[in-house]
Amino acid sequence: MRRWKPFPWIFVTAMLAMGLFASGAWAGEVVIGFTGPLSGPAAQYGRDNVAGLEMAIKDINEAGGITVDGEKYSFRLQTYDDHIDPTAAVNNARRLKSRDGANVIFNPVFNTLAPLMEINQMRGSEFLLMAYTSTPAIDFIDNNLTISIPPPFKAYAWAYADIAWEKGWRKGAMVVTLGAYGDEWRETFAEHWEDIGGEIVADKPANYYAETDFSSQLAAVLAKNPDFLLIGGPSDTTALVIEQARSMGFDGGMIMVDQAKMDYIANVAFDGDLSLMNNVIGVARTLDIAPRPVMEKFHERYVSKYGGEDTSENVLNYAAMRMVAAAMEAAGSVDDPKAIKAAFSGILPMEPEKSLVAYMGIRGTRLLVPGTVQVIKDGAYQRPNQNIWWPKTEAEYEKVLEKIPEREVTSRYLPIEEYIK
Repeated sequence: MRRWKPFPWIFVTAMLAMGLFASGAWAGEVVIGFTGPLSGPAAQYGRDNVAGLEMAIKDINEAGGITVDGEKYSFRLQTYDDHIDPTAAVNNARRLKSRDGANVIFNPVFNTLAPLMEINQMRGSEFLLMAYTSTPAIDFIDNNLTISIPPPFKAYAWAYADIAWEKGWRKGAMVVTLGAYGDEWRETFAEHWEDIGGEIVADKPANYYAETDFSSQLAAVLAKNPDFLLIGGPSDTTALVIEQARSMGFDGGMIMVDQAKMDYIANVAFDGDLSLMNNVIGVARTLDIAPRPVMEKFHERYVSKYGGEDTSENVLNYAAMRMVAAAMEAAGSVDDPKAIKAAFSGILPMEPEKSLVAYMGIRGTRLLVPGTVQVIKDGAYQRPNQNIWWPKTEAEYEKVLEKIPEREVTSRYLPIEEYIK
């Protein structure tokens, strides 16, 4: 008589797994890393970046993930707080790479991006660094595994200065955030402003990440009777600068560096009241940087999940994550940073529902996307102006315009020499 033997459950488990994979379950999980400020004065800025990534990953996973070499993958976001400390950012990135297996890591501050660019090409520990920074300096650091997500702020600085000149402003003063980003912004703006005939009458940088009282800097610059102030850093503290400047009697113009977002300040800090923001020039509100139906849908989803106000950080990081996923599919790899970056040129432009804004390609480190600016005047947002900064010729500029989705916006050819060589 044959004895009954236990069925080999390892074999059953293996067969079940094969069946699950064949029926469409995930073959693996791709970890996307983020290191940035998630506590302290700049926490909201960091969380805005993370929110965009979270929304994109949710949408990608719910649509079935990505398929690479016939296998399906889902995404998971792993975040660490670095307090904008370079050492912490480097340690976080190393942990994300070695422990969490992240081959793509996002970071939103140039002060921490620069040291990350010193380690992301190390043999055996390579990762693609997705840099949410507009500082042009990053594009001229020798690094083949970095992608810069927003437009270079030089496009904003030049556009702002030209608008200010057209308004008849001639004397400006600066109260801009400290650090490499702020230093470069002040230098870039002042150089162009003076080139077109303007004057900078005072320059008093401030620590927007630690200070909440800017009265001493404002008193010093307002004593010079400027027509406008160049201000900005994180949106929350930029709102304090606006409020304090108005309370001190300044009713002139204000220009905000691109880190500060006028719609967030207006709707969150000032509860929708634009009275303190008359003659403010800044990055266009999110509803005006992409086709309106696309952005209205995104806005509704964002507010439903997070409350508050969506920002450019949400929108552009959402787009960047969708691009990463598409590039992985095109590259046929989820773990080769070099191949993933190389695939970007072939996936752009993408449909507006995925990229939201008009990402038209990549050149070196920098993604090619218009810098769209806007003015608040007489209690209303004015028609936005998109600045196309990368075409080498007028003819190339016209071809770019043909590919950008139509919307209510004025377009301008604003070539930046460093990017058109």
